[in-house]
Amino acid sequence: MNIPGLDYNTQREKLIMPEYGREVQKMVDYCMTIADRKERLNCAYTIIDTMMRMNPQLTQTDNYEQKLWDQLAVISDFKLDIDWPVDVSKAKVINEKPQPVKHETGRIPVRHYGRMVFELFDKLKTMEPGPERDELTALTANQMKRDLVQWGHGLADDEKVADDLARFTDGKIQLDLNHFQFEHVNAQPLPAANNGGKKRKKK
Repeated sequence: MNIPGLDYNTQREKLIMPEYGREVQKMVDYCMTIADRKERLNCAYTIIDTMMRMNPQLTQTDNYEQKLWDQLAVISDFKLDIDWPVDVSKAKVINEKPQPVKHETGRIPVRHYGRMVFELFDKLKTMEPGPERDELTALTANQMKRDLVQWGHGLADDEKVADDLARFTDGKIQLDLNHFQFEHVNAQPLPAANNGGKKRKKK
């Protein structure tokens, strides 16, 4: 409900840099309306002084004046037309969100293979057929089987390895089980917890 005289935050435009508040945003908006170029620049200096008082810890960092002018450029959405005392062309990176790193932040589809194996899947998908890809395929398949043995308490299915390898490489890698020879994998389960380091006596 919009009641005259009341200015709710939910009714306001989202601030570009909330840490400086709405008053600085209003000052920047006003600065952009000033017709005289020299007066606009003087106004910009006033805003910089205000920002410095609001964020005094910034003055303890290296090149803090550059950072303040960069932030002013960002707040104005790069629409403030002044003779900038510093180069603000690289200021856009302040508000840019970093691109997600594949498999670093997202969940991997199945835990038992681990992140390294999924990185191998990605590599295999980009490789052309040949000895190098065959070698990496063998390395990946054997690692998958070792992972399955560890997670499955000694049980591993060669067909599952082949199926998963095809699935997670988008069908690029088809493991021929009639010809592929897996390395020997120790099928012993993981050791049980140590009971105080004492060995059980034989009866």
